[in-house]
Amino acid sequence: MTPMIYLDYNATTPVDPHVLEAMLPYLAVHHGNPSSDHEYGRRAKAAVEAARAEVAALIGATPAEIVFTGCATEANNLALLGAARAARPGGRTILVTSAIEHPSVLNPLRHLAREGYSVTELQVDAAGRVQPDRAAKHITPEVALVSVMLANNETGSLQAVRAMADLAHAAGALMHVDAAQAVGKVAVDVKALGADLLTLAGHKFYAPKGVGALVVRTGVVIEPIQYGAGHEHGLRPGTENVPHIVALGEAARLARTTLAQEAARMTALRDRLHGLLAAAIPGLRLNGHPTECLPNTLNISFPGVAGWQVLAAAPAVAASTGSACHAGDHAVSGVLAAMGLTREAAAGAVRLSLGRFTTDAEIDRAADALIGAWRSPTAT
Repeated sequence: MTPMIYLDYNATTPVDPHVLEAMLPYLAVHHGNPSSDHEYGRRAKAAVEAARAEVAALIGATPAEIVFTGCATEANNLALLGAARAARPGGRTILVTSAIEHPSVLNPLRHLAREGYSVTELQVDAAGRVQPDRAAKHITPEVALVSVMLANNETGSLQAVRAMADLAHAAGALMHVDAAQAVGKVAVDVKALGADLLTLAGHKFYAPKGVGALVVRTGVVIEPIQYGAGHEHGLRPGTENVPHIVALGEAARLARTTLAQEAARMTALRDRLHGLLAAAIPGLRLNGHPTECLPNTLNISFPGVAGWQVLAAAPAVAASTGSACHAGDHAVSGVLAAMGLTREAAAGAVRLSLGRFTTDAEIDRAADALIGAWRSPTAT
């Protein structure tokens, strides 16, 4: 059988073989608890701290600013709930975000709204980007936190995070950046972004599922949302997941050393795929910003047909009609609706996301399969 073409890297990446090799000894041999004061524990603790340094180096942070979590969703909850609750005694109860954030940002904020906070959701333009000049009037001295993602998981559009951070800081608010979809694909530097809190996810850049991190910049105070022993600066209690943390560190090292060349390769492959599809499908629509976007992400709307029907007629291509968090649901994407797409255009959308193991030959095969599927009577 011809192998499937995996074009769903934004949903999850496969574990890189080098990452697997790095973590296996901490599953099979080095089983110590990092809290234990003997050789087994010291070896585990040293591995955790080495990984912390690698993650910090990838994003321009210091090791002391890295808090390991179980995933980006947990990190987002810790950042948002923790920052909001820390700010409340000072009278700051307004939280600002965008209308196209991941559910792991929008839903915690909506939970906080039920606790009495006020949440403002900023609208986006047709390319899926918040315009800072329009956002400025909403970022007042009563705002505790601004949370805007760096890269959208569906369209790949990049946000003007630094401009938003400058507005937040001028108002005395904190800036949270969900960078889960960006880290490992584009250069990310917490200082250059002006981020006080920044989230990342291991399984978006070739580490296993079940590990992530929150950057808490030095001097930023947030409340814990779980309680136990003093792990991770008292912000994430529980024995550290040493094998997965080691994997995250190795994934960060690989990303740091290959980022520039991989970004260039991904851009070329993505643009080739787009060109092949656009040449064969009149009326194909690109969703998202044409240049300010992730190098690996192509969100397109097929004319006259639903995206899920195209994918169903192209079983060789493993892709998505939107966020993997909504898989199996044929409802129109909220992100695309917020961008002003018609219901028909939004329904025709497919997200094709490339990665480290995507080849030129796979791009050509995928284009042929998707073009054939669009033309197929079963799709139309």
